[in-house]
This record gives sequence, C-alpha cells and structure tokens, in this order.
Amino acid sequence: MEISENQENRDGLFSRAVRAGKRTYFFDVKVTRDDEKYLTITESKRRFNNELGRFYYEKHKLFLYKEDFEKFFKGLDEAMHFIETGEYPADYHSESEDKQDFTDDFSFEDLS
Repeated sequence: MEISENQENRDGLFSRAVRAGKRTYFFDVKVTRDDEKYLTITESKRRFNNELGRFYYEKHKLFLYKEDFEKFFKGLDEAMHFIETGEYPADYHSESEDKQDFTDDFSFEDLS
C-alpha cells in the first residue's frame, strides 16, 4: 500500500523521545485533515506479563491542541511551581470548587 506524502505528513511532522528512568515520553507533532497542528504526549512503560512470559509496553496518550497550549502550560507551570516550593498560586481554587461542564467537541476522524 502506497502512502501519500500528505498522509505521511499527517502521521508526524516532528518527534522527540525522552527517556526518564523506567519510562519513555514521546512528543509528536501531527496535523489534522484541516491542517491544524497538535501535540501528542505518550508515556510508555515496559511491563512484564507473567501469564504470557513476555514484556509489553503500556502506553498512555494525551492529545493537546494549539488553542489549549496557553492554559495547559500555565497549569503545568503552576503545578511544577507547587511541587518545587509548596506555594499555591494566588488565584488557586480546588478542582471541587470549580464545577465546570466539560464537553468533548472533537472528532477522532480529524486525527487521521
């Protein structure tokens, strides 16, 4: 099966693997059918299956879209600051206090 140049680009524009102890993180920039770039962050851990007697990789993925970058990185920065200093941000409120209604408004078809 021949892969078109357009499909090849959609599969990955940029990729970086970061080894961190027993985990590997993959940062992949991809593009939707509508030519919008997005980031996937994949955590991969090597595990052993006792029943099968072999190793496998457990993966967790996060899809991050351009319109969410600013809020995502602000939240990440605040969380890392808290880890390092124990100080809450000035505008901090717990998740239970924040009763937002979250909806999914994307189509997985846009990702392929």
